[in-house]
Amino acid sequence: MRKSLLVLLLWAPLTLAMIPQPGQRLEHATQQAIQHFLLHNRILDSAQDLDNAPYIVAADAGRVLGANGERVYARGVLDPTQPSYGIFRRGKAYTDPQTQEMLGINADDVGTARFVMAGDVSTLAVQRVTQEIRPGDRLLRAEPPVEQASLKPGPFIEGHIIDVPRGVTQIGVLDAVTLNKGRRDGLVEGQLLTVIKVGATVRDTLTGTQTTLPDERAGTLLVFRTYEKLSYGLVLSASRALAVEDRFETARQTQ
Repeated sequence: MRKSLLVLLLWAPLTLAMIPQPGQRLEHATQQAIQHFLLHNRILDSAQDLDNAPYIVAADAGRVLGANGERVYARGVLDPTQPSYGIFRRGKAYTDPQTQEMLGINADDVGTARFVMAGDVSTLAVQRVTQEIRPGDRLLRAEPPVEQASLKPGPFIEGHIIDVPRGVTQIGVLDAVTLNKGRRDGLVEGQLLTVIKVGATVRDTLTGTQTTLPDERAGTLLVFRTYEKLSYGLVLSASRALAVEDRFETARQTQ
């Protein structure tokens, strides 16, 4: 009995060390959410970047629909050393809500295909589809994965959430959002942002005047991918439902 108890006591610290702690589980979930999102979403700085990419000509036997394992044929410059390509279609154009400047193009995910053989018309094998593959759909290289990195400070920046790529209006923890600021504005990957809900305007029943309530901090974003004029952020915390048009600003760094 004493020997068994001694073995249990010796193994207990090691067993506890092997159990994921709450912070580790959150970090793992965050990383998984980011990698899954980047597989299905892409921003291009201009429409020309998508229009100049290689494109699908046809699928097996001239058909359009691509299924897993089916061959598709593409024209354009493909790199044989690139194992797989994302298949994308032109989506919505993003403009700045205040200046109306064109900020970039969202590329809608269609699927992925594995490179098989190069030629004037190259051959690829479909690995995954989310919708019908059509002639004219574009092939883009896979983006590099997001590296685990320490949080990074940066200059004071403020802007707005302008889109939720998965198409909802209410945003919660581990949802990814599109921001109207990017590298040119000083945003860096690994930067924390505070989301701020603008105070509502209400009528003071005693005085009859319109009164604006104070703005409130409502959540925290982690910037995980930056482009020239746009960025993606992941919601790390939210004290209330977030939404498109909510304001954000650089989180204050605590010592």
